[in-house]
Amino acid sequence: MRLTKFYLPVMKETPSEAQIASHRLMLRAGMMRQEGAGIYAWLPLGFRVLKKIEQIVREEQDRAGAVEMLMPTIQQADLWRESGRYDAYGKEMLRIEDRGGREMLFGPTNEEMITEIVRAGMRSYKDLPKLLYHIQWKFRDEVRPRFGVMCGREFLMKDAYSFDFDDESGRRSYNKMFAAYLRTFERMGLKAIPMRAETGPIGGDLSHEFIILADTGESAVFCDKRLIEMPVPQKDTDFDGDLQSIVDQFTAHYAATDEMHDEAEFEKTVEEENRIAARGIEVGHIFFFGTKYSKPMKAMVAGSDGKDVPIQMGSYGVGVSRLVGGLIEAFHDDDGCKWPMAVTPFHAGLVNLKAGDAETDEACEKIYRELEAAGVEVLYDDTPARPGEKFARMDLIGLPYQIVIGPRGVKSGNAELKRRSDGEREDIALDAVASHVSALVRDALVYD
Repeated sequence: MRLTKFYLPVMKETPSEAQIASHRLMLRAGMMRQEGAGIYAWLPLGFRVLKKIEQIVREEQDRAGAVEMLMPTIQQADLWRESGRYDAYGKEMLRIEDRGGREMLFGPTNEEMITEIVRAGMRSYKDLPKLLYHIQWKFRDEVRPRFGVMCGREFLMKDAYSFDFDDESGRRSYNKMFAAYLRTFERMGLKAIPMRAETGPIGGDLSHEFIILADTGESAVFCDKRLIEMPVPQKDTDFDGDLQSIVDQFTAHYAATDEMHDEAEFEKTVEEENRIAARGIEVGHIFFFGTKYSKPMKAMVAGSDGKDVPIQMGSYGVGVSRLVGGLIEAFHDDDGCKWPMAVTPFHAGLVNLKAGDAETDEACEKIYRELEAAGVEVLYDDTPARPGEKFARMDLIGLPYQIVIGPRGVKSGNAELKRRSDGEREDIALDAVASHVSALVRDALVYD
């Protein structure tokens, strides 16, 4: 993509309303624009990151055996009355009426709707188990939307729902999502720690939050350092097998947010050298709530004896848009973002230091074409801006590699390659740039 054709409205000054790094950098790097309190337009650079995250989430849901669908954003109030949550949910729910006076709402979550869909199509225990998911925009009318996409009102979320005949098989579905979430966040370069959590308005008695450590996290977290070092399930994990050992391995060590923290137990069960007390950001939350929705909404299936029983259910959420902010909080410096390869908007930036110089333009065009042919996503800065402005812009948007070519380099036959993660630089022969960078990208995207 040529920068002269791309829309990238970067800002030099820090917006006064941005209090944390991700909010500040997303606005400055031209990733989004605020359209209302807690409501943002996703501009091309931010949208590319959002789609990369969405695809990783999708691939790991599919791997775990979940099946994708799509539910509408607008829901009927009567469904929520069936479950008893319509009046209990609170002012976060945006309630509306259509032109016929029918009470509707902009969905903050989808337990009621998916229960209604499943009860219409499942009749027997032989129809179970099932795992369904969708990736859809949601709205919660937060009292104080702040911190950009970290606590907005409109957000993109993956939510999955499990349907099982009995408690035992329901917990097996829960374990599938537990293992899938560990893989999902690892693929993005994040180490997410599963922590026992309150179930809140979703309900049930089994729940885990997946937390990444970050100084700007909304929660105080306390955990055993060994959780951070623990390997996640591999690509060949049998999701149809028994995953309880994986869950047991990760839940055997102390991990709690401040609302669940027990200082005495923490000190008793975790050696001092292994104790971590930090801040954390929630990036995923899973629940097993049994018959909380199926029973009042009469989502029943006939067992082998012909008797109807309510379906056992769970729900599993990932904040897709929230993860964009979470990743920036985990990977940035004073100059800008530092994207992991799996989620970067472009794999590399190509910087032409003297656009309009015939020899420099020719060298850049050749490398640009070669990179694209090799499958490298490259943002080519072909603008007439000064070198300092180009360097600052590349650091701000945080692409993993920067390829810098100017008249002096063309004469010497070299380009400079800068790695954004640590600032390391090296000279690469012009005719080897494309093959070298494509190999770096390919190696970084390998995930077992």
